[in-house]
Amino acid sequence: MADSKFDVIVVGAGPGGYVAAIRAAQLGKNVAIVEREHMGGICLNWGCIPTKAMLRSAEVFHLMHRAKEFGLKAGDIGYDLDALVARSRAVAKQLSQGISHLMKKNKITVVMGQAHLPAKGVVEVATDKGTQTLTAPAIVLATGARARELPGLEADGDLVWTYKHALTPKRMPKKLLVIGSGAIGIEFASFYNTLGADTTVVEVMDQILPVEDAEISTFARKSFEKQGMKILAKAGVKSLDRGKGKVTAHIEQNGKVTAQEFDTVISAVGIVGNIEDLGLEALGVQIDRTHVVTDEYCRTGVDGLYAIGDIAGAPWLAHKASHEGVLVAEHIAGQHVHPIKPGSIAGCTYCQPQIASVGLTEARARDAGYDIKVGRFPFIGNGKAIALGEAEGMVKTIFDAKTGELLGAHMVGAEVTEMIQGYVVGRQLETTEEDLMHTVFPHPTLSEMMHESMLDAYGRALHM
Repeated sequence: MADSKFDVIVVGAGPGGYVAAIRAAQLGKNVAIVEREHMGGICLNWGCIPTKAMLRSAEVFHLMHRAKEFGLKAGDIGYDLDALVARSRAVAKQLSQGISHLMKKNKITVVMGQAHLPAKGVVEVATDKGTQTLTAPAIVLATGARARELPGLEADGDLVWTYKHALTPKRMPKKLLVIGSGAIGIEFASFYNTLGADTTVVEVMDQILPVEDAEISTFARKSFEKQGMKILAKAGVKSLDRGKGKVTAHIEQNGKVTAQEFDTVISAVGIVGNIEDLGLEALGVQIDRTHVVTDEYCRTGVDGLYAIGDIAGAPWLAHKASHEGVLVAEHIAGQHVHPIKPGSIAGCTYCQPQIASVGLTEARARDAGYDIKVGRFPFIGNGKAIALGEAEGMVKTIFDAKTGELLGAHMVGAEVTEMIQGYVVGRQLETTEEDLMHTVFPHPTLSEMMHESMLDAYGRALHM
């Protein structure tokens, strides 16, 4: 195939890559994007989007069982697992096709195949028609990441699943073990537990959802256990013995190993960057624990080579990848850009109840030497939450006592993944407690709890 010259080549069409390609095209660049599997990457096809579609089904199923609370009648409540999965896959397919449309709209050349970088400014793509060579002065790596597999705990798609298997289950687990309680593990645990699986979660750290504020994590754990979930913290799975239709997990906790039987295991023990076969080491790219090392502008240290999204390290979030995509495209175009502030990127977990946070936890704020003021407000004190039948939850805010800076915000409860953005904007604009307390929040809304939590930090809460 004939060689092709471009201004920018993006490797990977996930939420970081396709956004980088679109923004570069908007800025007048001739852009090519290389993708080996699906437009939209893991997030759209096997992560963020299909999981939320499945979790929505579980949420509706849960609400159907609560019909009597709302003065409603519902009988013969059940679910069709195949139909539920089909809806999830249809949602992912629709959005993937939408990305292809955006590529055409922005006149971006799409090359499907496996990329390799044999030299600076060169990308060789192994396609189904042969090898195509692309060149550009600027190349953006956005190849993402995949599930980490620990020795002895490898997935087989039958008894032991990764997130991909959990998204397209061939059967409904009866007794489920989830290894890892980060966002991925807890979301799948919440989904299958809601549908009736006897669910156990094992977490090696001393709290589930380890990156969250300890108080929020404790609240969430109590809620999960109230729903019937079993939580084993400060525990680890030493090995799995696989038999016919069952797995015996050897779980160590408090120095004691016990054997427990399950019919399904979901491994959610983190991710590793997709760096293999790209030729990065030969180019002089620095790699740290499977992730590309970059500076604040996503530069790799190799002239003209950038890395964004999961391949470039934490936080492993789609919205962080997309923002980096915009930043890099504008940097390539010579525009003035502002480095991303990791502490102002929100994290959201779509379990039941939902969890959302931004900035420092209370413990990290104290460890950093801040004199802090902490405010809390419970869902039970909010009229909208009670009307929704969602009175379990809380909002927590942390301020610098000296300057009034909002250091962190943490929430657990219904729809908090939608509410957190208010605090994200506040941190981005560097607002103080005075600005936030003088802001008028609409009534009746769940967002009023955000206001009350800030007031509480200064001893001024009105409805508690």
